[in-house]
Amino acid sequence: MRRLPTGRRYAAAVALVMSALVLLAPARAAAQADDAPAGGAAADVAPVDVIEVSGLVDRVLVDFIDRALDAAADDGAQLLVIQLNSKGAVVSDQVMAELAFRISSARVPVGVWVGPSGARALGPAGQLAGYAAFAGMAPGSRLGDLGEPLFPEDVFGPAFGDATDQLRDRTIGASEAERLGVVDVDAPTLGDFIVNLDGERVGDTTLETAAVVQTDDGPRREPVTQVRFYALPLVDQLFHTVASPPVAYLLLTIGLVLIVFEFFTAGIGIAGVTGALALVLGCYGLAALPTRPAAFALLLVSMVAFAIDVQTGVPRFWTFVGTAAYVGASLTLYDGLTLSWITLLAGIGGVLLMMLAGMPAMVRTRFATPTIGREWMVGQLGDAVADVDPDGVVRISDATWPARTNRATPIKAGERVRVVSIEGTVLEVEPEEGGARDHRERRARSAGPGSASDPT
Repeated sequence: MRRLPTGRRYAAAVALVMSALVLLAPARAAAQADDAPAGGAAADVAPVDVIEVSGLVDRVLVDFIDRALDAAADDGAQLLVIQLNSKGAVVSDQVMAELAFRISSARVPVGVWVGPSGARALGPAGQLAGYAAFAGMAPGSRLGDLGEPLFPEDVFGPAFGDATDQLRDRTIGASEAERLGVVDVDAPTLGDFIVNLDGERVGDTTLETAAVVQTDDGPRREPVTQVRFYALPLVDQLFHTVASPPVAYLLLTIGLVLIVFEFFTAGIGIAGVTGALALVLGCYGLAALPTRPAAFALLLVSMVAFAIDVQTGVPRFWTFVGTAAYVGASLTLYDGLTLSWITLLAGIGGVLLMMLAGMPAMVRTRFATPTIGREWMVGQLGDAVADVDPDGVVRISDATWPARTNRATPIKAGERVRVVSIEGTVLEVEPEEGGARDHRERRARSAGPGSASDPT
């Protein structure tokens, strides 16, 4: 068979493909028309915007909701959905009232879905659902403990109708909320909440979010609108996270501990820079939260007290003062908010571990003479930094060490001491006056007759 030249073969192949596409185009267009959902294609329906509000409502989240309300109206959305999971607010009631008014009078209808399962909508944050055009709850979520209403009920009406009084000091689940008429649609998931709002009217607007299609299992609703999800910008997310009670508390603790650590190291290193950054972020979080000034002052006092005993090299009275001050400050730091036991355990346990073990060991390492082993210290003379009665602190070769006296005789601060033995990091010492002979006799007896250390 005679073959076509290469160029002609390519031209024929292209012509064949183009002819097939022309013939198949009408059939494919008809198939797409048959498969298109009733009620119009998604491109012909206004989109639905969704934002997530999680954690305590602070200034960052208030601004985020304000921007989302404006953006939904400017971008032609038919509905703005707020996925809510919040146990309260740390902004003033006036700010929350203004936010609730914006939600109730927004140019675009607003729906609030409390979810997913396990979510909470409490306090002023929970009241936002009552001022939205639509509300829904996921199974396992809770709504209530609303407190005093954001708006006067004689002017704006109760947020949740007849159920408002029941929700002031108790919470309800999804099934009870549906029975009381608190929620508008059945909403196990966010998708169900959006789809089941199809056909709902707000003023002159009728929502178009789903269409009924026939399946083998019977009629079913399918979404016909584009859902656009918006999240907090990265910087806003950072500041919102920092303003959460456990994060602000732990950042403040880490910052203070690292700065104390930096005081006992040479120069300005990574610990100081990291500590300063953590301290700044922690202070920002405390400024955004209902912080008790007295508790904050106690935190500072505790660090100063710990630093005093770190300097001496052994836990004593000031360690007890620092521990008591830090625990008290941790338990009372926030007004109306409580820290979880996991957060308290991490904060208190970490500080005690650092101040009782890490810091003293670091200080001894810094000032100690770099020598393999410490047996050379036996017989060395030094000074008592604090009373050794029976435990205390001594200075040997410009390094401070925890010490205990080897006899009942106490050693006062400033007196000369002699190292008798070493047990771990604790030196056993005796007074220079009156103890040398005992020390020599003890070593002679332990060495035995005929040894190099036998005085005979």
